[in-house]
Amino acid sequence: MIKKIGVVGAGQMGAGIAQVAAMNAFSVILNDVSETFLDRGMQRIEKSLSSFLQKGRITEDEKKAALERIETTVELEAFEPVDYVVEAVIEDESLKLDVFRQLDDTCSPGVILATNTSSIPITRIASVTKRPAEVIGMHFMNPVPLMKLVEVIRGLSTSDDTFKATKELAVKLKKTPIAANDSPGFISNRILLPMINEAIFALYEGVGTVEAIDSVMKLGMNHPMGPLELADLIGLDTCLSILEVLHAGFGDPKYRPCPLLRKYADAGYLGRKTNRGFYTY
Repeated sequence: MIKKIGVVGAGQMGAGIAQVAAMNAFSVILNDVSETFLDRGMQRIEKSLSSFLQKGRITEDEKKAALERIETTVELEAFEPVDYVVEAVIEDESLKLDVFRQLDDTCSPGVILATNTSSIPITRIASVTKRPAEVIGMHFMNPVPLMKLVEVIRGLSTSDDTFKATKELAVKLKKTPIAANDSPGFISNRILLPMINEAIFALYEGVGTVEAIDSVMKLGMNHPMGPLELADLIGLDTCLSILEVLHAGFGDPKYRPCPLLRKYADAGYLGRKTNRGFYTY
């Protein structure tokens, strides 16, 4: 039975996953490489819980209990007692593979190692462990506390038991699990990122302004957020990484990242997290 969950990475996604787990009565160990990142992650969680409190979705006691269920650590060795792990570090393949090697050495045999990767093949991640049957994709959507979808992605060796346990965990986290095959970008980003990339090309080629492009998609296609605004929320570096995985994985020029996206990423204009992307925050 899953009672204690380890979360690797205290950024936007990792903090959200830790919060959702704690809100649903799981004990959480949240890991990152520095106390600074952990402090920032806990501040993000506290702010989100306060918003839930103000909207009457939780009580003060529930907020306090959720925060008390989360402990933080800079040592992956602290994951020895966990029953399930979700990795949510940045979308860098070499870093993720290194994390999975360490988790494989640290966690007890049989503990499921899930990755929140947006696009990197699960089979490739599983291949660096001695437990490929217990490696799976558990792709949450941003912002995690609000979005219902979790893509559940099996690698080539992922067992039926691992798949079932992950779907059951998603339901306990009050999410809706949807199965996707292990293909670059899975379902969500294989569809979403080409749309975002095409919006950036439209801006790059002068077809419309940032505001015009986003307004067309919001008013004409009933999207709650325009593609350029959404790219800023996701992070332009993350968008670029996913497109590069799609481009390399399929070898199809339709996934070629727009030069303007590369330019913004090179400039450090990464969206909301740097207060500047296609919009200024």
